[in-house]
Amino acid sequence: MDTRQLEMFRAVAEEGSFTAAASRLHVSQSAVSRQLKLLEDELGTLLFHRTGRGVIMTGAGQLLLGAASRISREMQDVTSQISETGTLQRGVLSLGGGMTVCLYILPRLLRKFRAQYKQVDLRVITGTTETVLRLLRTREIEIALLTLPIVAADLEVTPVLKEEMVVVTAGSHPLARQRSVEPKAVARFPLILFEGGSNSRKVVDEFFVEEKVPVNVIMETENVEIIKSMVAAGLGVTVIPFNAIAHEVRTGRLGWTRLRGHRLYRETGWVHLRSDYLPRSVTEVLRIFDSMKTQFGRGLPK
Repeated sequence: MDTRQLEMFRAVAEEGSFTAAASRLHVSQSAVSRQLKLLEDELGTLLFHRTGRGVIMTGAGQLLLGAASRISREMQDVTSQISETGTLQRGVLSLGGGMTVCLYILPRLLRKFRAQYKQVDLRVITGTTETVLRLLRTREIEIALLTLPIVAADLEVTPVLKEEMVVVTAGSHPLARQRSVEPKAVARFPLILFEGGSNSRKVVDEFFVEEKVPVNVIMETENVEIIKSMVAAGLGVTVIPFNAIAHEVRTGRLGWTRLRGHRLYRETGWVHLRSDYLPRSVTEVLRIFDSMKTQFGRGLPK
């Protein structure tokens, strides 16, 4: 058994097929099949049940996957520790996040990071929480800034921001002239919300369920810029973090108000794989974020 065989085994387990694993590793499918057969012969047991649609891991395969993942993480940690010098002068920082984070937080954060570490390449991937967590687990990214809650034994989660969510309307909308509104008043208008299943959307859905207020959701999207454009066009209202609309409020394009007697919050946190070691690039971006934290968590205007 060698590390290359374990890498091929992990790829098949995570991708669900020999073809997809071969594509991910840039080798032939026959090479993957041959190495996995040698590994199964050495262990004296099947690791996968082959089906017409792909593979299903056996109990032995699931046991080996846990060990293979730990070995891979430890090898990458050791490699990073050996290659790093006293100052961060090279390498790659790979981050992931949802659409709102990538629009309003990462640009300012990474601009400051780049000013200090010009030789470090930056790679940013946006997607749903499920997509970003998969990329973390396959080590295609090193760290992510995601909407919480996220609970998993293999992940380290550090809450860092708590943003108030407000009712957002077109600038000329009658609700925008009120300091606060009842949930029933909001529900009279069509709602344009984040996609179903997202943690940001769950905050809104759970609130209206608790209030026993039926709502009419006419559009769902993960793209906050689309939500704002639709609301500004008068097609409906939304409930999103105030920080996402601060500029449009100043220009009068959008208006906002609070929910009377209620505060809705969205919490955001850094997420990475549990490990005894974090690459220097990751610890530095966390340090810089900490120094800028007050810029991202500003309160609502009076």
